[in-house]
Amino acid sequence: MANIKDLKKKIKSTKSTLKITQAMKLVSAAKLAKAQNNILNSRPYARELEETIKVVSALVQGYDHEYLHEKTNNKSVLLVISSDKGLCGSYNSQLAKKVKKFLAETKEDVKVIFIGKKVRDLLGSEVNKGKTFSFTKNEPSFVEMEHIGVELGEMFTTGEVGKVYVAYNIFQSALAFIPDIKTLLPMSLDSSAKEELREKFPFDFKYDPNPTQILNTLIPQTYISTLYTALLDGIAAEHGSRMSAMDSASGNCKKAIKSLTIRANKLRQAAITTELSEVVSGAESLNG
Repeated sequence: MANIKDLKKKIKSTKSTLKITQAMKLVSAAKLAKAQNNILNSRPYARELEETIKVVSALVQGYDHEYLHEKTNNKSVLLVISSDKGLCGSYNSQLAKKVKKFLAETKEDVKVIFIGKKVRDLLGSEVNKGKTFSFTKNEPSFVEMEHIGVELGEMFTTGEVGKVYVAYNIFQSALAFIPDIKTLLPMSLDSSAKEELREKFPFDFKYDPNPTQILNTLIPQTYISTLYTALLDGIAAEHGSRMSAMDSASGNCKKAIKSLTIRANKLRQAAITTELSEVVSGAESLNG
């Protein structure tokens, strides 16, 4: 059974931990505010751009782009966007579980490359691992993500891989995220989807400049925009998950401090009672 001295040490240690978790919560809350603003501003643009590409590419007759080609190559590459640091709840473990399930169900030969090392470490030696990207700062910039996108795009266009996927956590709120795996390349639509769009838009648009020039510009932009939006989603989800985890940890610390303090007070009270009993017994023996 712990004595008062041991309990005081535990209380002091837990209070120190509480200061750390509260500080980390405040830092994550500040970062989340910026990250949430970034993703909420980026999502509508990325979605609208993607929808525009689908409509125009479906309506324009005879158009072809290297990012639209369906490949027969059974090899593919999966980019996993996770964190470099822990203490963010189930942020990395849920994404790792999603990746494992995807790799177990697919018939493709998948090489997995990483942004962030936590999911890489969780996957262990179970997967065919490629490189892990490193950056000048903790969070890659748009230009750095563009370089990654170009590298993955070249793997696709040269025929090294037949598909390019990205695995990331979709930000829902400070308390919620959804792990997801999305196909980046090819950006093609199946025939039924094209027919639906042609029925929805039974007329031709006027283009300036011509549709080929527009699509040749917008398709690479859409691809990079989708990739960068996935990164922004992952960053916002990470900060939200860490803030929530540190809030929970702070609450647990407070409960532990309260419980330890009560135990210490009870032991102190018992010790005082014992001492008083000994004094009284001693006095009575002297008087007797």
